Amino acid sequence: MRLDRTDWILLRALQRDGRATNVELSQQANLSESSCLRRVRRLEAGGAIERYAAIVSQQAVGLPLNIFVTITLESQSEAALKAFEREIAATPEVMECYLMTGSADYLVRIVARDVDDLERIHSTRLTRLAGVARVTSSIAMRQVVRRTDLPTGP
Repeated sequence: MRLDRTDWILLRALQRDGRATNVELSQQANLSESSCLRRVRRLEAGGAIERYAAIVSQQAVGLPLNIFVTITLESQSEAALKAFEREIAATPEVMECYLMTGSADYLVRIVARDVDDLERIHSTRLTRLAGVARVTSSIAMRQVVRRTDLPTGP
């Protein structure tokens, strides 16, 4: 999908406030309301906008810990990767999972209530996933930067 300057204006505005009205967006982008709505729908249909979501405070809902976990599998075959990915995607505490280069196969970010909760997740979920050979966890002491908006545009 090819994006022009106006598309980038709309994307920046929606990343800052996903609840912005079409009227507000049209004013920011200097478009008519109908033209603005068409552009936003095109951005949605073209995949530039995946979805809209609320950003929930981890602390407010009792999940203050971020844990970064590296996971190494016993085998890196296509079947082993697919089996692991299917199971990790079904693990509710997993917020992000990346297939990596380097010494570990996956980098996973999980959330937990406390260290006891982390131990439960580790022993009852992570180590029981398909084909797992090694699990190493690091607890984040504090978050330094958290962005939800991608750098956009020219």
